[in-house]
Amino acid sequence: MKTEFELAGFYQLNQLEAGCDEAGRGCLAGPVVASAVILPPDFRHPWLNDSKQLTEKKRQILRPIIEQEAIAWAVSYIDHEKIDQINILNASILAMHEAVDQLKVKPDFLLIDGNRFKNHAIPHQCFIKGDGRFKSIAAASILAKTHRDEFMELLDKDYPQYRWSKNKGYPTEDHRNAIKIHGFTPFHRLTFAVKDVGQMSLEL
Repeated sequence: MKTEFELAGFYQLNQLEAGCDEAGRGCLAGPVVASAVILPPDFRHPWLNDSKQLTEKKRQILRPIIEQEAIAWAVSYIDHEKIDQINILNASILAMHEAVDQLKVKPDFLLIDGNRFKNHAIPHQCFIKGDGRFKSIAAASILAKTHRDEFMELLDKDYPQYRWSKNKGYPTEDHRNAIKIHGFTPFHRLTFAVKDVGQMSLEL
């Protein structure tokens, strides 16, 4: 596993940079969540990495550390209805824009995880697998993931049959089977779930 010493602190020196990432893009239910994070130049933590490379326990430990030590951070949620209206790519970009706009300190530059983004008033650069390259994007990936997981765990209390506390809305077999048995909830993305469950039916 990479350590924080392998992650770059900056893309360009002498600029205040915000890392941006999202979570929940491939889910059948719930929002897509994005985070923007500005880290101080001396931020260090040996676990800091792409959230997908960390255990849930390590993500939960890192979240308050990032939130307490960041120069600024913000999280934005785009709900399932908006995702159905504008598609998941546009919703993910919108969530990142909103997270940036909520920052209490305005950055000079944005570091975006992935290869697609729409111009913001603040200049940006996209990086494929940026969450494994830059500290600020890694931090954003952790906040986006933990905040979204928390949201899905709360929904699970009302819809336990879909096991969202475990699968977080991703198209696992137990989630798809629950849709086939119980139908869709008000929190399902119909443009995703109808297609996914239909494919599953053809496979059975």
